[in-house]
Amino acid sequence: MRKVILLFILITSVLGAWADGNVTFTASAPDVVVSGDQFRLTYTVNTHKVRDFRAPNIKGFDVLMGPSRSQQSSTQIINGNVTSTSSITFTYILMADKEGTYTIPGATIVADGQNKTSNSVQIKVLPPDQTNGVGGGNNSGGRTSSRSQVAGSKITNQDLFITATASKTTVYEQEAILLTYKVYTLVNLRQLRGDMPKLTNIYVQEVELPQQKTFSLEHYNGRNYNTTVWSQYVLFPQQSGKIEIPAITFEGVIAQQVASDDPFDAFFNGGSNYVEVKKNIVTPKLTINVKALPDGKPANFSGGVGEFTISSSISTKELKTNDAVTIKLVISGTGNLKLVNTPEVAFPKDFEVYDPKIDNKFTLTREGLSGNKVIEYLAIPRHAGNFTIPPVEFSYFDLKSNSYKTIKTEAYNLKVEKGAGNADQVIADFTNKEDLKVLGQDIRYIKMGETSLTRKGDFFFGSTTYYLWYIIPLVLFVVFVIVYRKKAIENANVAKVRTKKANKVAAKRMKNAGRLLAENKQEAFYDEVLKALWGYISDKLNIPVSQLSKDNIEDELTKYGVAPELIKDFIGTLNECEFARYAPGNQNEAMDKVYSSAVEVISKMENSIKH
Repeated sequence: MRKVILLFILITSVLGAWADGNVTFTASAPDVVVSGDQFRLTYTVNTHKVRDFRAPNIKGFDVLMGPSRSQQSSTQIINGNVTSTSSITFTYILMADKEGTYTIPGATIVADGQNKTSNSVQIKVLPPDQTNGVGGGNNSGGRTSSRSQVAGSKITNQDLFITATASKTTVYEQEAILLTYKVYTLVNLRQLRGDMPKLTNIYVQEVELPQQKTFSLEHYNGRNYNTTVWSQYVLFPQQSGKIEIPAITFEGVIAQQVASDDPFDAFFNGGSNYVEVKKNIVTPKLTINVKALPDGKPANFSGGVGEFTISSSISTKELKTNDAVTIKLVISGTGNLKLVNTPEVAFPKDFEVYDPKIDNKFTLTREGLSGNKVIEYLAIPRHAGNFTIPPVEFSYFDLKSNSYKTIKTEAYNLKVEKGAGNADQVIADFTNKEDLKVLGQDIRYIKMGETSLTRKGDFFFGSTTYYLWYIIPLVLFVVFVIVYRKKAIENANVAKVRTKKANKVAAKRMKNAGRLLAENKQEAFYDEVLKALWGYISDKLNIPVSQLSKDNIEDELTKYGVAPELIKDFIGTLNECEFARYAPGNQNEAMDKVYSSAVEVISKMENSIKH
């Protein structure tokens, strides 16, 4: 037994010596104190082998006590693993003299034979409460505590309130605004609940904040409050004019101190106990002035507002027919990244182009969405030759210069060689572009077999059947030519073909959206519904999606005699879909509503637009 104890002491000593090899010397103090309050300043070193501790010159504070020295050691054995820690702490009790911001330099010490200097600490001293002329007691942050509330007194709007502030009150359309709700309290706040209401014509994204709130002191309107940022939202206004951020009613639960006449309570609880009190806190309203984007928008304006760059890359510049080539576009920067239109790559006409794959890689900041939007286009050349893919232009509104800017990628020259097989034999199944079929070989083998003979005088030539074999194909050929010619004339009118197929294409996309709705894939669902709406109206009006906007949609539909109410419903459905994907609340209910609205408005529009 004695050997086991000696071995344990030896292991502990070795581990302690190893730990002492990584010597740390740190200083800590509250970030904020009130003038007249007492607080602790501590210096901690993680070894017992120390000497020559020298404190710095402490200015701006009265030293009430110190340095007092305390020593700590601990050893743990977990699953056979032995860990040992040791430390020495030097503690000062200080009192703040007057308000201001003070820096206490680092202390020095010789620890384990090494000269060590601690970090400096910065302390902000707040003036005392003007309401009672004295500091409210020490509070170094963490949980809220009552600083000046009298037991059993009524909780007023000066004891607990929430401010609402916007980073900007005058912005352009699509410019990001940071909305902050900050709690100020003198009471023991235990719970707080409040939701952002649904806003019209504004994209809303909530900033993720820690669930466990950390409070700090702040001097506000002559009093020292425990404060914390409770919630933040980034707003993207979608139309110009004055918009109002409505008041939010938060429901708070406060632990209020009440006096007790029970002698046992008085003995065990210091003469008081606590009850939970509910209080509604109403935030102030805010008004934001949204300016319309200036005139002179470029023809290829993306709807982007912020600061962006664009780059591109290509998978290969030399390939064969029926091989795939990929062009990747990367839009980087800060602004309304998620809301910008996808730029199009102008591939040669005989290239088969697939729908782009979009990957959003950005984070939410006070200036908007920051990061990258990656777009990948895949295309397949069907004929050999030399081709040029022109630069991709991207236009946006730059907030720094308050002007429109157009940036572009480089052009690419492709050399396409003839691949194996006949390119003309490739048939694309456009219902599913993943599937490609190739017709069989055009040379057939001679079939070997027995020869059959006909009796003399029994000839096919000159018989009725013989003439029918000529007449029937001729009649069928004439009918085929008439029908085919009519079909060819119709197909030559690309706009008419697109118009006819608009409802069919939209129905297919909405069917896919219904599947995504059932699978609860929110992001993909909203993207598919938006593609159905924009694609449908693009085909109906024979206008490329890149040239469409909500303004010219309204003008074009009016030309076709569509009722103003239906135009309003269509644009409202677009807005509803765009808003729902970012709005807080029940997403399943929002997705159901968006799906029903989109199906209904496409059906009405199909019956209204006649070509």
